[in-house]
Parts: sequence; structure tokens; C-alpha cells
Amino acid sequence: GSQLVDDPNHNLNGSNNDAITNGNGDANGSNNEQQHQNRQPRKRKRIYGPKKSQPQNQLGPISHNNGAGGSGVLALCLSSRRNMCVHERVMRESDREAVDAACRSMTAPWALERARKARHNSGQGEGDGGNTASNNGNIETCPYFDGFQSAGEATSMPSGVYNLDELKKWGKSKSWCPYYLTRQAINHASVLVFNYQYMLDPKVAKMVSKELESESIIVFDEAHNIDSVCIEALSVTIHERHLEQATRSLGRLSSEVSRIKASDATRLQAEYQNLVNGLVDQGLLDAPPNEVGLASNILGTDILNEAVPGNIRRAEHFIAFMKKIVEHLKARLRTVAGPRGGVISETPLAFLHRMITTTSLEAKPLKFAYSRLSSLLRTLQVPNLDDYNALTDVADFASLVSTYSEGSPKFAIILEPNGSSIPGASDPVIQLACLDSSLAIAPLFKRFGSVVITSGTLSPIDLYPKLLQFEPCVSESFNMSTFRPCIRPLIITRGSDQLPVSTKFDDRGDMGVVRNFGSMLVELCSSIPDGVVAFFTSYSYMESIISEWDGMGILRQLTKSKLVFIETKDVVETTLALDNYRRACDSGRGAVFLSVARGKVSEGINFDRHYGRAVIMFGVPFQYTLSHILRARLEYLQTHYQIREQDFLNFDALRQASQCVGRVIRSKIDYGLMIFADSRYNRHDKRTKLPKWILQFLGDGQLNLSTDTAIAQVKHFLRIMAQPVDQTALKQVLLTLEEVEVMSPPIVRSFENGGQHAGL
Repeated sequence: GSQLVDDPNHNLNGSNNDAITNGNGDANGSNNEQQHQNRQPRKRKRIYGPKKSQPQNQLGPISHNNGAGGSGVLALCLSSRRNMCVHERVMRESDREAVDAACRSMTAPWALERARKARHNSGQGEGDGGNTASNNGNIETCPYFDGFQSAGEATSMPSGVYNLDELKKWGKSKSWCPYYLTRQAINHASVLVFNYQYMLDPKVAKMVSKELESESIIVFDEAHNIDSVCIEALSVTIHERHLEQATRSLGRLSSEVSRIKASDATRLQAEYQNLVNGLVDQGLLDAPPNEVGLASNILGTDILNEAVPGNIRRAEHFIAFMKKIVEHLKARLRTVAGPRGGVISETPLAFLHRMITTTSLEAKPLKFAYSRLSSLLRTLQVPNLDDYNALTDVADFASLVSTYSEGSPKFAIILEPNGSSIPGASDPVIQLACLDSSLAIAPLFKRFGSVVITSGTLSPIDLYPKLLQFEPCVSESFNMSTFRPCIRPLIITRGSDQLPVSTKFDDRGDMGVVRNFGSMLVELCSSIPDGVVAFFTSYSYMESIISEWDGMGILRQLTKSKLVFIETKDVVETTLALDNYRRACDSGRGAVFLSVARGKVSEGINFDRHYGRAVIMFGVPFQYTLSHILRARLEYLQTHYQIREQDFLNFDALRQASQCVGRVIRSKIDYGLMIFADSRYNRHDKRTKLPKWILQFLGDGQLNLSTDTAIAQVKHFLRIMAQPVDQTALKQVLLTLEEVEVMSPPIVRSFENGGQHAGL
């Protein structure tokens, strides 16, 4: 079973959480390359997010002196190379792709072999260092990776709780690569923390979680959007420009294959022989079918032991095969974008049948397209795999379409003449949209014994088991434990002129609504000190209403009380705006940050203390209901899971609104206002879908307010919160160190005994 928990005390003892716990599933994983032969006494591993590993040297014993309060616990986090690299030259690269390429060029097996040969040819011994380009005949290797490999089983790591900075500092002091060191140390770790998308994306998951024990406890934190993450993991979007990039990539591969055939034909012949032997023998799949591991969601279990079809074994044949696929997709997009074109929606089976009929390709080789491309790129020793992202997407698309073409359609293929957000721009796009979010997470539920899905906005909590198709053994939603009413939700349905306010399509352009929203923001910013954050339903709506406000003079009134900062789609601009927003709040000037629901700020930024004394949600953030992908998913949910269209749209909009307003409360002593500015929030079917920790403070007196009555409540709330904190009352909702120590022994014993149930 699974457990669902809603815990308001999750974020810094202040904000609330929902959670689901599954006795059969896992939420996050990490991958271990190699079982350690001298393991510590077996403990149940707690995993918060995903990690990756590759077969490297075994890690030596963990010392238990100094770490995690002397308990001998090792807690690690794993991130990308960009966040963990300590090599000076690589760190100067501007983006993730460049960092990955630079790292691979110095640490890949073929790079190390070239360096070894260069040392041999130059007469330098294996133990003479050889960590620079000058020492290795212009073949540069990484001194930190070389140091880690040279240490072998002597590599050991003291117990403790390591964040990324501490891992980098400790690894650099040892001249060991923190990235690869962590990938080995996770064999010993009691707690692992990483991005849980690595667990849900099948292309990564089969590499990441190879050796995780089924007894591991998996926790999906901040999992309110887990169904969307599952769908995105199995969805592919290909634009017309991507197909042009794929064509160029195939040309480069063809030239490289010709070059290798002339200079090192044995390499291609060895790959061919491996493909004859089969995918498992070649190592394209991380584990044989009889080993406990994540099932691949790309390749069906019936073909795992089969040899790669003969017509794509040779590199040149496979390149010709991929060219046919790319040209077919180009032809389909030309048809859609033509004068008689339009939006086309097909099932995978119908799309596959048309592709086979048009190109004379067979269905079976399509299932192997992604793995065969991975093999070719590895054989050709390509350092910068990101240069081939477009081609990889095409291969992924082909594999998914072929694999999931049978049975009830859980995917939809949608071709649109314009997938661009720029008005008037022509950008034909083909989208393979996964409709069933349970596909990506099902292998985790089958493999792991305990899974916890938790967030402050899993509301309504009973919808998640339907979306993810599991039976929770525990499903709980908790109130927030506070010593004072530290949040004040207000639902404003009318402006000061008593006209209703709403962002529904028929009303959003009404000048009365625009003026009332602007006057509301000005009056709130005049009454609330420090920082105020306002969220809008979309970028386009925010841009249009700001333009109208400027013409009405509302922005000039607003700047009299606070500085104004705006979120944009550009990450750098938004980061700079956030930095200046905080500086304005620190200086006492105060600021208002205009942002967008479902944007970067709504998900990952905390506005604690004086940075966020109020959050205003202008409108109900529904998804764009004319989206063809959304329409296909809504139809699928109605047909297969009996989830009504309006129920899902309300659920999705209210969880996004809750996520936005939740930015304002971050600790027990924090406080803030949550203002829902739309008449629709006053409806019972809307407000009851808000999390329990918000509803506990939402009384009848906070419903159906006008702007002026809301301002009176705002001032009253701020006067109460301005009083000194009652330290005695605060201690009553906090655990003392002695209480924590009393609670700890049973938990530790359950992990040491390898118990079968976890409680959170």
C-alpha cells in the first residue's frame, strides 16, 4: 500500500505538508554502480530524490568519528556536474552542457585510455602523475578524478551530513572529484537527497537506481506536481527546427563513421558483434531481467534479451534508418503547416501504421532506436552529447511510439501548425503526450517497499491515488501547529465600488475589473510594510494588465509606497529582479514583486519574514483549456479513471494557487497575509479544495470581502502580529532536544533491524 500525509510542520517547522505513503513504492532513488564487499551493518536507507553512479573503484570503510552528532550516519546529496565540479577550467564554463562535455572529455574511459597511451609513448610511467595536457601529450585528464581513481579502496569518507558546498570542500582537500566520490559513497549512505525527476524519467532511472535495496524508504518531497512530472518524463516535443538539427547531427555522425572505418574499423566491428549478442550483453540495459531493478518504460520486457534487429546493427545502416524517420516527420509537419493543414490528433497505433506504410520501415527496429543511438554515440566517443539532443529526441519519440502502440492508447500524438507562443510566428510542432501519469511511477511502486509522497499542497489528497493508480495505506492531512494565528487568508470578491472582480475570460478585459485590481494593489501596498508578492494567472495577462495600469496612472501611485519588480521569462532578468527586491525590503523602502503562477518564483522561491508579508493571488490559475494536449488528457482521465473534467481543472488550479500563497509562511514565528482576489474563490467547490492548514484560519469573516473591508482586516491582523512573540507559547509547539532524543531510539532501531514499515 501507499501512504499519503499532509503535514503542516514540514517546512521550517512552519508550513504545512501533505503526504502519501506507499508500502510498495518508492519516491526517490539513487544509483550505485557496484555492491560494496565490506558493507556496514544493513540499515534501511532513506532517499529524498535521485542520484547517478557508474562502476568505479570500491569505497573503503566509513569512519564513524565526527559526523551527524556522533551517530555514524552518512547523509549525502548528489547534483549535476555543474554544481559539484571543482576543476578550475571546467568551472569557468558558462552552462551545464559545456560543463558536462568538458568533464566527459577528461574522465570518459576512452579519454583515459588515450592519455595512458600518450604517457606510454612519451616514456612517462603510470605513477608519474600525468594530470595535465602537457604531461599527456595534449590529452588532458582531470587531476581530481585521477586522484580518486588512484586512491582505490583507500578512499574513505567520515560520517556526517554533507551539503553540496561541504562535499566540494572535502573532496578538494583530498584531491578527489566530489561528483564521482559521492556516486561511490552512496553505497554507504543512510540518507540520500537528489532530484526525484531522475527516478521518474525511465531513461535515467534505469541507470540511477540500479542497486538500491527494495527496503529503502523513498520520500517525494514537494510532490504536489508529481503527476505532471511523471507525464513530462514520457512526453516528447519536436519542433521543425529540431528536425533540421537532427539532420545535421546525422550528417556529422555519417562523416565520423566514415572516418572511424578508415582509421579504427575494429571499434565498429566490436560494436556490431555486441549488438549481435543482444542488448543486455552489450550493457545497453543496466540489469538483466532476472535482477531486481526498475523496468524500462521504453523497451518492452519481451525484447530485453533479443538481439538488435539486423537492419540497424551496422552504423551506416542505422544512420540511413534514422534519416528516413526524420524525413517522414518533416513531411508530416509540412502537411500540417500547409494551406490545407490544421491540428491533427492520432493514436500511436495510427501514427505508426502511417509511418510504416510511407517509409517501408519495420516496427520492431523502432523500439531499439534510442538504445541503438546511445550505443553509436558511445562507440564514436562523442564527448558533448548535448549536441545531439534533437536527434536523441527523435529516437526517443520513435521508441515510445513503437512500444506503446498496442492496447488502450495511453499516449496521444498531436501535430500543430504553430507551437510558438509568439503571435504570428510559424513553428510547426509534433508532440507525443503521455496521458497516464501512473506509467512512470508504476515501476517504483512495484520495486520499493515504502514510498511517501508529501507536500504542503496535496489537496484534495484523495485525487492523487487515482492519478497515480495506487492504494495508500496511510493518507493524512494535518493542521499547522502554531502558537498564534500567523496567517490570515482573505477572499476579496468585490472592489471598493462593490463591482465583482474576476479573471474569468468574459471579465478579465473589463476596465472596471482592471481598475479595481489596481486600486486593490495600491491600497494593500499602502497598508502592508516591507515586501508584497502578487501572482497573476499567466504572463500574457500580467503584461496586459500592467500596460492598462500604466495608462491609468496606477503604477505611479504604486511606486509612492513601494518599488515595483516584475518576473519575466528570462531567468537572469528574474534573478536580478529578485535580488533587487530583497535589497529594497532590507533597506526599509519596501517592494512589490509581480509574478506568474506556475512560473519560477511560484515554485522555488521563499518570501520569508519581511520579504513577504502578503501574497496576492489575482484570479484562479486554470490551465489553458484550449490546449489540445490538455483536452486529450482530460478525456483520458474521464474515460479511464472517472475523474470529471471540471474536478481535475479545479484541483489543478487550486493546488497552484496554494503553492503561490504558501510562499509567505516559512517558520513558526513568521506571519503573513494570503489574499485570494477573485469572486470564484468564494464558491464552496473552490475554497474547500484549499489545503487544511489554510482552511483552519479561513473563517466566515474572511469570505466575500470588498477591498475596503479587507483593508480593515489587514490592518487589524498586522497590529496583532506586531506584538512581541510569546516565548512560552512558542515553546509549547516546539520539540526540545530531550524530546527529540527520546523519540530517536525507536526510529534508529527500526532501521537497524530492517523493519518493513516506516512512519513519518
